[in-house]
Amino acid sequence: MLRGELFCYKDPELEAGKHRGSRLLERLNSTGRDEAEARRAILEELLGHIGADVVIVSPFYCEYGSQITIEDGVFINLNAMLIDVGRIVVRQGAMLGPAVQLLTATHPLDPEGRVHQALELGKPITIGEEAWLGGGTIVLPGVTIGDRTTVGAGSVVTRDLPPDVIAVGNPARVIRKRRD
Repeated sequence: MLRGELFCYKDPELEAGKHRGSRLLERLNSTGRDEAEARRAILEELLGHIGADVVIVSPFYCEYGSQITIEDGVFINLNAMLIDVGRIVVRQGAMLGPAVQLLTATHPLDPEGRVHQALELGKPITIGEEAWLGGGTIVLPGVTIGDRTTVGAGSVVTRDLPPDVIAVGNPARVIRKRRD
């Protein structure tokens, strides 16, 4: 899984990792916004790395947690779903709107591998520094979003986006360079 190769998602070790993630998410999502120290401790246990001054609004969802790196100053609004079969990196100062989905998991198109052999594949996602993903944005496996790029609400990002652009739509397309 960590090498980006096909794997059986019913593997007992992987099942244990998902169960660990579920338990920690239940604890996180049952804490109040005013319980900053408790929330931070749970996030430090759940995630692969969490930087300073990070805000994650509950409810928050992920699969393993251990595959996720969140750098300093990141804001993640409620109902974010980070499916971390592959690595997810959210760089410094990035903002994820409500109901953003970062989906690293994919499956073989052939039903034999997908259904009968329970095969899955993870492709990494990287969200650049100071990028902003509007509410309901979906980012598909293997995508990198460049630094300071803005993605309009409801967009579906199917391929890499360069730095300093604004992209919208399904599939997301660059509509212009960012102007300050």
